[in-house]
Amino acid sequence: MSSPGSRHWLRWVIIGVAFVAVVAVGGPFIYIHLIEGKAPAPLSLKGSSSPTASAQGTSPAPAGPVAGTWTIASGSEVGYRVKEVLAGQDNIAVGRTKSVTGHLTIKGTSVTAGTFTVQMSTVKSDQSQRDAQFDGRIMAVATYPTSTFTLVSPISLAPVPAAGTVQKYPAAGKLTLHGQTRPVTFTLSAERTSTAIKVSGSIPVTFAKWGISNPSFGSFVTTENHGELEFLLTFARS
Repeated sequence: MSSPGSRHWLRWVIIGVAFVAVVAVGGPFIYIHLIEGKAPAPLSLKGSSSPTASAQGTSPAPAGPVAGTWTIASGSEVGYRVKEVLAGQDNIAVGRTKSVTGHLTIKGTSVTAGTFTVQMSTVKSDQSQRDAQFDGRIMAVATYPTSTFTLVSPISLAPVPAAGTVQKYPAAGKLTLHGQTRPVTFTLSAERTSTAIKVSGSIPVTFAKWGISNPSFGSFVTTENHGELEFLLTFARS
């Protein structure tokens, strides 16, 4: 038969174990859902001729021919999106930069050339620890300072949609990450306004294909074996 003292000690051990369990599970939950908040929405086009815009009484401005050379302008953004599990809690890691350059060439109604380049050291998330891992062992930005996408097949825009209308197109190109270049295919969205052409898209990236270390950090933070490179680019006529 156990003594009152031993039962008292056992009760405190049980309480301590329960407290640790609550902190281990509840701590990350509180941080992710109440402190850090939701991840930024994916980079995408809304379109000024969408039902919401129409309901507000707005209308797209007239736009001229699309043929010519276009250069990436302010308002452009590129980043990554990766699903992760932080101490048992689902989370989405997002990092972005506005340090992106590039151009677009349109002949007639076909996009014949297009490229954009990102300065990798400028890609930042909401966590400095995550950024340190990204800059170091994951992307090695000191060794591979830039990443580039280059279109390899023309994209037909015919018929050219009205200004303010978002249209989707299949795209094929070469994506250079971590010093390695691989072919990619994806769907992009495009919209023209009175002064610009806007393009958005999401390119799936399986880390091993580019020789990128899995972002997982021990058993505390684990990720899937892939993520997404997302972009929202504004091109102004050169």
